[in-house]
Amino acid sequence: MNILELSEQEIVRRQSLQELRNMGIDPYPAAEYPTNAFSTDIKAEFKEGEEKREVVIAGRLMGRRVMGKASFAEIQDSKGRIQVYVSRDELCPGENKDVYNVLFKKLLDIGDFIGVKGFVFKTQMGEISVHAEEITLLSKSLKPMPVVKYKDGVAYDKFDDPEQRYRQRYVDLVVNEGVKETFLKRATVLRTMRQFFDEAGYTEVETPTLQTIAGGASARPFITHFNALSTDMYMRIATELYLKRLIVGGFEGVYEIGKNFRNEGMDRYHNPEFTCVELYVQYKDYNWMMSFTEQLLERICLAVNGTTEVKVGENTISFKAPFRRLPILDAIKEKTGFDLYDKTEEEIRHIAVKELKLEEIDETYGKGKLIDEIFGEFCEGSYIQPTFIIDYPVEMSPLTKKHRSKPGLTERFELMVNGKELANAYSELNDPIDQEERFKEQMRLADNGDDEAMIIDQDFLRSLQYGMPPTSGIGIGIDRLVMLMTGNEYIQEVLLFPQMKPEPKIPQSSVKEWAEIGVAEDWVYVLRKCGFNLIQNIKDEKAQGLQQKLGEINKKYKLGYEKPSLEEIQSWIDKA
Repeated sequence: MNILELSEQEIVRRQSLQELRNMGIDPYPAAEYPTNAFSTDIKAEFKEGEEKREVVIAGRLMGRRVMGKASFAEIQDSKGRIQVYVSRDELCPGENKDVYNVLFKKLLDIGDFIGVKGFVFKTQMGEISVHAEEITLLSKSLKPMPVVKYKDGVAYDKFDDPEQRYRQRYVDLVVNEGVKETFLKRATVLRTMRQFFDEAGYTEVETPTLQTIAGGASARPFITHFNALSTDMYMRIATELYLKRLIVGGFEGVYEIGKNFRNEGMDRYHNPEFTCVELYVQYKDYNWMMSFTEQLLERICLAVNGTTEVKVGENTISFKAPFRRLPILDAIKEKTGFDLYDKTEEEIRHIAVKELKLEEIDETYGKGKLIDEIFGEFCEGSYIQPTFIIDYPVEMSPLTKKHRSKPGLTERFELMVNGKELANAYSELNDPIDQEERFKEQMRLADNGDDEAMIIDQDFLRSLQYGMPPTSGIGIGIDRLVMLMTGNEYIQEVLLFPQMKPEPKIPQSSVKEWAEIGVAEDWVYVLRKCGFNLIQNIKDEKAQGLQQKLGEINKKYKLGYEKPSLEEIQSWIDKA
């Protein structure tokens, strides 16, 4: 990278880097730096009147107040921040004061990692601090860190642009309070879930991410090419069909926590790459699974928040069991006034289009998708407290067992919380003949243009023919669950690295293009530093004025380039 492509602060930091090396200080040492304390622990364990406790800490330099022969610094480690007191004469007891006067005062920058050996004490202002006896540079930061200042709980100079925060999560985690806490809570959600499943005796497994058939859900897949097998493959949209194969194989219960990929829209609730858990247990049904899910979510909420309630926006949501249970067609009747029991596909289409005025519905929509659209538009958003929507029509549930007492329906539930689906579960279909017919109906929908319809998985059908015991299964969206448990209203806030559009780049004429009008490579970077990114930007410049601008940059950065003549510069302008 050419030095002129850097900001003023970046240039200064690189100069400091070279000065450190000139002093014989390695800015990126390889040796272990054995710490023995964290900031939060030092504060929590401090006792009045205790003897000086020797500690070794390390972290980012996040603040510094230089006051002549003594200074204060603020260090941020993986758990929090702590103040460090630095005295010149105690840090440098001999005649050479360079560690304090040069290293600490001049060459260290906000964002640098440093190690501090010293002892714990309380300042006259009552702040528990570390009195530094030795300071070691552990890693030099070359980019300036945003400095977010807090006073009386109010943040100033915020690093709060969402696009910047999501693109540079590594900065967001350092400077914004509460962001790291969200992801620690996410880890607690996953850890608690695993403990709950493991205590029940179920086995965590891994299934293929690349699949020859995108099955187990209705969604548009990502497609890639497998060179070694010379075939197109799909990024999985669900783990269901492989996990059921393992139930056929004799596992009592299996679960997988992993990534799914659906080539669909992005918004505050959806990310094309998302984390999901799926669990399948033999000899259970959807009634058992509802009770199991209530217990799971109540335990997770307690583990994360210490209570069964959590506030999301204006809503306070209670995960205290039990949850409400409501048939989907009853929900639609309750919200729209239309009774869809025993209605044909055409009758439901008429109600959706003519009576409910739903747009974008066409002949490709089968009965199940029509009902799904009506529910999504008029019902889903109204269920704030956890609610099991149960007993879906057969057409909506190609992998679900038919209801034991309600013709035309299935034993399925979706758990709605805060107006969105959180979980989807079935009494799993284990009749291979019925399953094949359901797959054929999905293919009919695909032939009619439904690009989210399922494809027949012949190997899965074969596995069912060997016999699958009665089974219940569930899928839970981890990202949405974490949103609920942390009170976040945007999925991007609970994903460390959410999908983003490609970062926009400033349009620039290439070095080769500049060379075509006679500009040497070194001067291309000088021109860009002057603000001339495109060749046409110089066409209205005066040769003498442009020469002066170039000369100022040449002098300021001590480049030592031979100044181009007025004739050369006029030639550039003429060709531009």
